[in-house]
Amino acid sequence: MSRLGLAVHRFRPDALEVAGRVIGWASANGYEVVADESDLASLRSTSVTSGDVGDVDVLVSIGGDGTMLRSVHVLNGRVVPLIGVNLGQLGYLAVVEDDEVIEALDIWHNGKEGSDYHYDDRMLLEVSMWAKGARLTNHLAMNEVVIEKSEAGHTVRLGVDIDKASFTTYAADGLILATPTGSTAYSMSARGPILSPRLRAILMTPVSPHMLFDRSMVLDPQELVRIEILGHRSVNVATDGELVHTLRPGDVVEVRAAQEVARFVRFKEQRFHQTLKSKFGLSDR
Repeated sequence: MSRLGLAVHRFRPDALEVAGRVIGWASANGYEVVADESDLASLRSTSVTSGDVGDVDVLVSIGGDGTMLRSVHVLNGRVVPLIGVNLGQLGYLAVVEDDEVIEALDIWHNGKEGSDYHYDDRMLLEVSMWAKGARLTNHLAMNEVVIEKSEAGHTVRLGVDIDKASFTTYAADGLILATPTGSTAYSMSARGPILSPRLRAILMTPVSPHMLFDRSMVLDPQELVRIEILGHRSVNVATDGELVHTLRPGDVVEVRAAQEVARFVRFKEQRFHQTLKSKFGLSDR
């Protein structure tokens, strides 16, 4: 039996209403519906069972870009087609509107890849953390990894190597390593450039640097970025806005392009620069 996974913004009644419509469509089209335990309690449907949403034919994410990021994290590198239903403000990642969701599912179910819909594979970052030569933890990031100060009112010192060659030491509030997808997130707020998500690249942007060199850098995806925590202050490490570790002086973060990708389902010609124009209210000539 085919399986459809559900991820929902649990605190939005409109997300639960859309989820009900998706559950009805799935039942009518022969799909078993699964959700993880955290979403299952909110859905309150006997038609949904607890299960691994990474072991499905398609995962429907209902909420906004934040719910999409959570869905990507739950998949943890498994290539599952992901349909994002936008109920939020931005909609860079979740681009299907709530009144389009049934039509989108029909197209995906009955249509042909490449003509009726297509897969948009997005680059992820692989983030490794080390202490005294031992690996502490490993994560995937869709938007960015941020290494930043843990104490207000202080800067941190971060020694950066690129491909095993020393680059510089940043004195800053933090450092952002972003994907092209994440270039419109925190990095943009720190005055970083906007990159087309079709690119494969690593974007390195300092946060409030206390030094003459304050520019972002766009690196080749094959380049390994190594950040050593210098000085005497600890730092927090967050992936896609979620705190994952606190590192001490001497600890190391390594960032590289991941082999895994996030696979989004797109149903019509959606040019990135047109989405950007709409979100920022840019005028025509």
